Amino acid sequence: MTQASELQTWLAGALPEVVWPDSLWLRLLPLVPMRRWARGAVVVRQGQPTPPLCGVVSGGLDMRFIAADGGVSVVEHTRPGQFFGLASFVSRLPSTYEAQATAPTRLLVFGDAAYAMLMDEVPGFGRALMSEFAYRYHGTLRLLAAARHQGAMERLTMALAQVRREQPEAEGDASGAIALRTTQVALGELAGLSRQTVNELLAQLVQQGRVRCAYGRLWLLPGSAG
Repeated sequence: MTQASELQTWLAGALPEVVWPDSLWLRLLPLVPMRRWARGAVVVRQGQPTPPLCGVVSGGLDMRFIAADGGVSVVEHTRPGQFFGLASFVSRLPSTYEAQATAPTRLLVFGDAAYAMLMDEVPGFGRALMSEFAYRYHGTLRLLAAARHQGAMERLTMALAQVRREQPEAEGDASGAIALRTTQVALGELAGLSRQTVNELLAQLVQQGRVRCAYGRLWLLPGSAG
């Protein structure tokens, strides 16, 4: 796949409701470079001035708050097909979070010229972009509210639901159970809980018939938190 066709395929998948003009691609391509990052690399640092708007082509990133005492809270897992960085890019304010690659990751980098072209020349691009970010922002706010006002089990349940939303491609098995790609550490970071607490709560969910854990994987059972 050429870089031009990869950009076209990625945008069409990220915002499928948009009708893309054929005349756009050759002019847009030079404005959207591809960048590669190793697993563990910090793509955007918390407090970094005006980071770019990016799209995840492959791999993935954790969006994390770093507290003054060094504590880490993950608020979102950004996966292939998603943008990130819109708030800081548009507002010109420093990034409020750190973005760290969770795997070897390729990113499309949309700078000022590319963003202006898409906003000015592609009908519906702005609306589709706002809709996608609003949906994800709503989920993030629910997690933050849960961290302040809800108990440990409610916070874990919401973290499971967040992971489920982030993996819409996950399919159920014959029993309807849905396998999630996550770990107790990742769930703890999303829910603001220790790994030990997550382990204890998952054991309760297993007893209640809401999840199944085996071979390092976790399944949401029909009617469960996901």
